Parts: sequence; C-alpha cells; structure tokens
Amino acid sequence: MTPEPRLPSPVQDLHDEWFASRGLELRLKRDDLIHPTVPGNKWRKLTPNLRAATEQGHTRLLTFGGAYSNHIRAVAAAGDAWGLSTVGIIRGDELADAPRNWSLALAESYGMRLAFLDRSRYREMLRSLDEPGTVRELEGLWGPAYVLPEGGTNVLAARGTAELVAELPDLGARDVVCCAVGTGGTLAGIAAGLPEGARAVGFAVLKGASGYLEDEVAGLHRRGWGRAFGNWRIEHGWHGGGYGRVPAELEAFAAGFEERCGVRVERRYVAKMLWGVWGLAEAGTLPRGGRVTAVVTGPPDPAEPG
Repeated sequence: MTPEPRLPSPVQDLHDEWFASRGLELRLKRDDLIHPTVPGNKWRKLTPNLRAATEQGHTRLLTFGGAYSNHIRAVAAAGDAWGLSTVGIIRGDELADAPRNWSLALAESYGMRLAFLDRSRYREMLRSLDEPGTVRELEGLWGPAYVLPEGGTNVLAARGTAELVAELPDLGARDVVCCAVGTGGTLAGIAAGLPEGARAVGFAVLKGASGYLEDEVAGLHRRGWGRAFGNWRIEHGWHGGGYGRVPAELEAFAAGFEERCGVRVERRYVAKMLWGVWGLAEAGTLPRGGRVTAVVTGPPDPAEPG
C-alpha cells in the first residue's frame, strides 16, 4: 500500500501540570499517524483481514457502517490500494437520495459502491451475518465477497490491534493503557497483548452498552485466544450522551486539551477517551505513581466543505 505505514507509531510523552499534580505520567500512542488514508486502529484491524481476503481468492470487500463511519472510509481506501472492489452497506435509507456528506463522498471517490438500509433491517442483517440466508442475500445482490462486520471487528482485527502493545516500551505493573471502545476489538487486542501486571481501560462511546460491550470483548478473547483475561474493564460514564454526540462540556475539554498539549483530537472517540482519563484521574481512580498510555486511534475529521 502506498505510502508505507509508519510503524511502530510514535509514542509521545506529554506534560500536563494538572495531570502531573495527581502524581501521574501521561503519554500518547499516536496510531493516528500510521497512515494518511487508513489510519490508526483501522490499519491494524484491516491489514490481517485484507491478507485473509486475498489468500482466500476474494476480489470484493463488503462491510457496514454509518454516514460518517471511519471504518467505511478506511475500507474504501484500503480496497482501492489492494485492487479489491468494495461495497458499503450504510445505516439509514433516508440517506440514499440525499446529497453525499464529505465522508460518504470520499468513500465513493475510492470506488466504493454504497447501499442504504433502513435502521431496523440494518440491525437485523448485522445480527445474522453468519446465517446462510443472509449470506445468500448478500451474494445475490453483490456477488461473493469477504464480509467485514460493522467497525471491522473480528478475531483477526483484535489480533492485529494486539501488536501495538509490543511497541510500548517498559510496560509493567504501574501501567494503564487506555482506548476508546466502539465495537471492542481494539480493547480486546490490547488486553490480550499486555504483560502481567499492566491493565487496560476502555471508554465506551455508546450509550446504554454496559454488559453488551463486555460480552463482545470477552467473546473475542474466547474465540481468538481460547481464554479469558482479567486485566481490563470498560468505563461507561464518558460517552457524552451517545455515539456521535459531542456535548458542550466535552467540546470544551477537547479544545482545552488541544491548547495545552498541541495535539488535535478527534471528537467521537479519542476526545471521549481522554475526557474519561482526566475524570478518573480527578476521582483518584488512577493511583499516584502510575503511567497512562492513551491510544489515539484516529485523526480528527477534516472540515466539511462549504
């Protein structure tokens, strides 16, 4: 794929006086800098799936996502670079005849064909991806394809994200590695890759997902590693009202972080994770003397034209 990925991604030490006053060290794992069109955890999750698709003889990728899905754009770009055709099943049939937003327009510019489903049918199809009837329906519409679930999370993807742990020096008992959680794949991989004593904390970006996301991560561990891991947890108090929502309090935090630290942050995932890290530090949940590594899983959205 051109250009070449930047691996290992940089680890950036940050000094924030407020954070340091809590006796904590902070560093960022800058996965947002891995690749300009397939950045962050998308690169780590997609690459092993692309290899599997080509090894199995597939020439088409089919996947699912919302109107502003990072995953949809990344699959479109990656498919274009690997010479694979791509299909994106988009949540929301009302979008079919609407002007394309910048995100869907970008996906189409890479050659992705878009199809739009009403939300009920979309959820039903995601739940039944492994069922023969759904497979036949998709093949009847689009032909044989390598199917990636929403967010690209499967065992191969989780194993891909586990590789970032090896890029973090000197992990030990004082370390906490943090990431945003949308589908659970990145957290599952990080937790599975950590050395003994280190812990992982995920911050849910979905409202009302307590229990569900924990089951998703545990399931990935069972299927991918054949065991459970007890070194992780998910915080559910920092979603800002639900996926895609950026309340004024979160926006103020993100803007202040950018001003203090000189790092622009994506709002729907990364800012919520950092907001949660600061909240845990303020509550004293992160013990003094600890070191927090916050994984920046993707770059800020570009400004929408117009």
